[in-house]
Amino acid sequence: MIVYVSTTPRPTEQYFQLFVLGPNHTIADYFPEDNPKLFVGNLLRWYLGVTSTMSTVQLVSIRIKLGNQTIEPPNSTLGLESPAPSVMQLEKIIQNNETWQTPFSWSVTNATTTAAGSVRILSLQINNETYQISDWSATSGYNFRIIFELWTWQSDNNAFEFGWNSNSQHQVAWLQVWFNMTAGSNTVK
Repeated sequence: MIVYVSTTPRPTEQYFQLFVLGPNHTIADYFPEDNPKLFVGNLLRWYLGVTSTMSTVQLVSIRIKLGNQTIEPPNSTLGLESPAPSVMQLEKIIQNNETWQTPFSWSVTNATTTAAGSVRILSLQINNETYQISDWSATSGYNFRIIFELWTWQSDNNAFEFGWNSNSQHQVAWLQVWFNMTAGSNTVK
C-alpha cells in the first residue's frame, strides 16, 4: 500500500483564473484619480488575463459585455451567462500552467443624455476598434458596468461554452467593473 500511495499521482484541481489589472499591472488604479466617473473620450488602459491549470491545451474566449444595474450578472450557481449584450470577444489558445495577459484599452466615444435624464452609451472603442452600442442606458449615468466572462471551446459540440467542466462539475469565471458616465467631455478650459 505504501508503494501505491507514493507512486500514484495525486489528482490536481483543474481550473481557470480570470483577472483584470489596472495600467500598472496591479489590482488598483483602474480609473483616473480613482474616480469611476467617466467622460466621453477618457481612455482607460487595463490588462485582461487568464491562467489555466487544466492539464491540456485550451482555447479560451473572454467575452466583453456592457451592462447597467438592471441587467442580471452571470449566475455562478446555475452556470448562466449574463443576458447583457456582448460587445466583443478576445480568443487565445493557452497551454497548461500558462498565463495569457493582453492589453485592454477602452473609452466611450459617443454618449448622449435623454430627456428623462438617462445617459445612453452609443459607441465604445476597445483596442482601437469602434463598437456601436444599441440603446444601452443608465439613470443619470450611474452604475454602468463592463462584464468579463470566460468561455472555453468544447470539442464535443464544436462551440464555445460559458465556463468549463472540471471533476464532473461545471465551473464559471467572470468579473465586472462598475463605472458612471456623463455624456459631456472632460475638457480643460
